[in-house]
Amino acid sequence: MNLKFLQITTLLFALSPLSKTSAQSLTGLKTEYLVNPIGLDSPNPRFTWQMNDANQGAKQSAYRILVDTDSGSLVKANAKLWNTGWVKSDQNLVIYSGQLLKPFTKYFWRVDIADGNNKKSDKITIASFETGMMKMENWQGAWISDTENTKLKPAPYFRNTFSTSKKIKSARAYIAAAGLYELSINGKKIGNHRMDPMYTRFDRRTLYVTYDVTDAISQGKNAIGVLLGNGWYNHQSTAVWYFDRAPWRNRPTFCLDVCITYEDGTTETIKSGKGWKTALSPIVFNSIYTAEHYDARLEKTGWNTPNFDDKDWKEVMFRSAPSKNIVAQALHPIRNVEEITSKSIKKFNDTTYLFDLGRNISGVSKITVNGPAGTVIKLKHGERLYPNGRVDISNIDAHYRPTDNTDPFQTDILILNGKGAQSFMPHFNYKGFQYVEVSSSAPVQLKKEDLVGYFMHSDVPVVGDVKSSEPIINKIYYATNNSYLSNLFGYPTDCPQREKNGWTGDAQIAIETGLYGFDGITIYEKWLADHRDEQQPNGVLPSIIPTDGWGYEWGNGPDWTSTIAIIPWNVYLFYGDHKLLADCYSNIRKYVNHIDETYPTGLTTWGLGDWIPVKSKSPVELTSTCYYYADVVILAKAAKILGKNDDYEKYMALAKKIKDAFNAKYLNREKGIYNTGIQTEMSVPLYWKIVPEESIALVAKNLAKRVEADGFHLDVGLLGTKAILNALSENGYSDIAYKVAAQKTYPSWGWWMENGATTLYENWPIDAKSDISMNHIMFGEIGAWLYKSPGGIKPDEKQPGFKHVILDPHIMEGLNSFEASHIGPYGKISSAWKRINDGIRYDIIIPANSTASINLPVNLDATISVNGKPATGNKIDLAAGNYVIEQKVGK
Repeated sequence: MNLKFLQITTLLFALSPLSKTSAQSLTGLKTEYLVNPIGLDSPNPRFTWQMNDANQGAKQSAYRILVDTDSGSLVKANAKLWNTGWVKSDQNLVIYSGQLLKPFTKYFWRVDIADGNNKKSDKITIASFETGMMKMENWQGAWISDTENTKLKPAPYFRNTFSTSKKIKSARAYIAAAGLYELSINGKKIGNHRMDPMYTRFDRRTLYVTYDVTDAISQGKNAIGVLLGNGWYNHQSTAVWYFDRAPWRNRPTFCLDVCITYEDGTTETIKSGKGWKTALSPIVFNSIYTAEHYDARLEKTGWNTPNFDDKDWKEVMFRSAPSKNIVAQALHPIRNVEEITSKSIKKFNDTTYLFDLGRNISGVSKITVNGPAGTVIKLKHGERLYPNGRVDISNIDAHYRPTDNTDPFQTDILILNGKGAQSFMPHFNYKGFQYVEVSSSAPVQLKKEDLVGYFMHSDVPVVGDVKSSEPIINKIYYATNNSYLSNLFGYPTDCPQREKNGWTGDAQIAIETGLYGFDGITIYEKWLADHRDEQQPNGVLPSIIPTDGWGYEWGNGPDWTSTIAIIPWNVYLFYGDHKLLADCYSNIRKYVNHIDETYPTGLTTWGLGDWIPVKSKSPVELTSTCYYYADVVILAKAAKILGKNDDYEKYMALAKKIKDAFNAKYLNREKGIYNTGIQTEMSVPLYWKIVPEESIALVAKNLAKRVEADGFHLDVGLLGTKAILNALSENGYSDIAYKVAAQKTYPSWGWWMENGATTLYENWPIDAKSDISMNHIMFGEIGAWLYKSPGGIKPDEKQPGFKHVILDPHIMEGLNSFEASHIGPYGKISSAWKRINDGIRYDIIIPANSTASINLPVNLDATISVNGKPATGNKIDLAAGNYVIEQKVGK
């Protein structure tokens, strides 16, 4: 069996399962939500797939999974390790429970399904996964470094040579690092990842990455090279979060095993340890927080090639492992996802130029420049300009506390070697910027093509799209996605320039926006493991995760650190997978219990409150108690899902206690007003469903009146932003929500767009004097709202993972058409509507093996047809398939 042919013909991944096929087939096979991953540690990996069947009502009635180390056996439907037999089930998420998996082993798995008529798939569909270390004791290499001097600035090179005389069948490199690294073999960088490994609490969990290096190793002499960067491990820049004082801080270190399997069946491991050599690199300074400095005069040409003369290099030193928990990095990596050419160049003089990328991004710039040896090139990156056209970073350096002038903020420094044109791109840094001001110590000639930007972020697959007849909505959606991705670097961050911190509040606000638009489960599962690493024994979590210890005393509380509950719950809703809920269950319970013990009345004043409001300030107790209530409800629901019935009863009772205490203090039942009736005070209780059933309509009516009185403009901060549009739309006021969403004057998202924004900002006034990052995700809920309200696509809590889709598109005054699509676990869901002469036309796609219910606007004078056939009622149940639904008003 030709394995490459088998993989090409059976493992093609189609985004939409609804392409026309003669019979049902399978697509989207993933292991642990990754396509053919290598280096997994899980002893019981999860298998997922999608049914590809365009027939109306298509569904899966049974499945069979076969697992073996021989793909040829699977073609013959033989499996030594696991054969589920035919299981009558429509599920497409199955956890491996066959024979014990071994480390360093490639496994193949085949899934067959039967459709609703019990017709079995006739195509063979096979995917693969490969285990990694699985256990700590399987590492053979030693942790090595060049020194323990944390103040030493140049980044170190490491090299080793080895020889192979036999034909290689396969080779894998396993590398763990405290800090950041780039791995090369025989002079070529391995892989296209950036910023590996992902940031964790280094002294509690360290990640390793696996690479297929079969084609990189030659018969004969070979060289391995490793370049180490500081990352968050050896933070040399000083800022208000004290990362330079982190308890784990040390000179970067790494451990490497290269496992080679030869054609004759023998194996060999090339490992880090004594015998390796080290020297300082031309990277004379690197800080993930500020920038990178490179002296090209110090280049060691060929340093990572076999015949390089390293006689003057030093011996390495042994180091202890940074933690006792070295685990696989099983998530979508950071990459240079998009190259962006400069939109314009402005020359101030022979030594100063300004490049404009035309949009705000996270990432790096790459410059190509020629000049005399010793010429110092400075590349200052920023988001805005002074009136004179120079880069202004006063809005983003507010938290930087430099001790001298040698590490300017967001400013790369390149010293030329005088050997012709040379290119420079940072290895271990990223920034937030649109503009790059290039200044040089001697005249240089630059043209627009000499600088490009690279949009860097976790390379999560795109699974959502929104199109609207209103251009301002399209711009807001584009900007929201840009800000979301700009703040996804193995964990969700707040902004890519002045902080890069994993602020919990920003992330819980943006979770639905992220999950509608991108396949981010691998990132969130990693980040919630960071939560579990950081949680104190009493249940308290810090406001930024990971942290060096900062954030346990400020910025945390239910409104921020509800991430421990809200994110696992949303992942469950979007993926139908309760693993993250189960993994975090005891942490959620510990967190809730701490609040219950500390605030026995049911009301809590712990939290930051409605951060950066437009003008009106809500009581912290009001907003934090709503989040506390949400956490308790999630905990109770999780208990029920996980079969913990006693906990379910206990926490439902606690939820009632909180709800009663909250409404007794803040709700004027007669008037239907919470507290003083400002937007946040009204919308947050509605959104988190703490409002008594009998009061919902009146509270929603009063919220709508308040928004109208505010001129259909926002008067909210972070927490109100999450709630306001949803609270209106979910309670009969979607037209008012749309007026707010599409508003073009201050304060609004559209005001930013009207002023040229390509990302979301941190503060409503564009000329604010503080809190004015221009690429920030904390006001990003509008992205999710577009899917939920005009798009109307919602997961069903009773059948999560879009097994059953709730379609509730809102036809809004001011919109002529709208389309939203989302690729969920079963395939592509599409909800589109447009106005026609005598009504509304809906174009709906429901993926195979899924169902939906659509709620149409109530219009007693309208007739309804589904695919040309008359229908009655405003709620219509739909099986899988494509639908045209028309709601027409008779003449």
